[in-house]
Amino acid sequence: MKKTPQYMSDRLCLNVLAGSVENAKDCYEAANGQIVLGVLSKNYETDEAAIADMKKYAHATNNALSVGLGAGDPNQSQMVSRISAILQPQHVNQVFTGIGASRALLGQNETIVNGLVSPTGKVGYVNIATGPLSSQAPATEVPIETAISLLKDMGGSSIKYFPMKGLAHKEEYIAVAKACADYDFYLEPTGGIDLENFEEIVQIAIDAGVKKVIPHVYSSIIDSETGLTRPEDVKTLIQMMEKTLS
Repeated sequence: MKKTPQYMSDRLCLNVLAGSVENAKDCYEAANGQIVLGVLSKNYETDEAAIADMKKYAHATNNALSVGLGAGDPNQSQMVSRISAILQPQHVNQVFTGIGASRALLGQNETIVNGLVSPTGKVGYVNIATGPLSSQAPATEVPIETAISLLKDMGGSSIKYFPMKGLAHKEEYIAVAKACADYDFYLEPTGGIDLENFEEIVQIAIDAGVKKVIPHVYSSIIDSETGLTRPEDVKTLIQMMEKTLS
């Protein structure tokens, strides 16, 4: 099965949560395959249960599976690494300190493995203390360039910039996007992204020259009654992505 995501014009791929296998299939079709579907490890009691269920998502979407932590929960880091080794998905979400384990267990360099770093309130700096223990310790603020180099050292593919709170950290985000472009690294903006701010957030990354961008849009496009991501909203986001590349 294909281990790399399908990108629009080799630049953009959407990341949304799948509430069911059928929902994953509907969203995959709405996005013309230019999407990875997030399934959260936190929703499963055991590795075996996660693997058995996630295989169904992978089968329904040509392996466009994104193995998730669950609201960036660092305590899910090891489980994500273990199940990803078996599943060989197209996309893996990790905290900063979990990247090396995930890449080693995957045993290949095709799958996208992101590393979670957080805004600091200071332009040009990110917090890398996002692991199970480090997230409980004082923040470790490093220059964005250093964070990217460390991520590369560990086998990471991209920065997962979370929580962005939409455009609340706009100036910081612009600096992150520029650094990703300058240091040939991918970028995944996450947190508080909706139909209102999505286009601007993606446009900033494209204008900066980031090679590949995977924006995550979660709760804002999930139907509160069904718990499913709305395929019609996925279509709207895909149209916005096309616009940013035109």
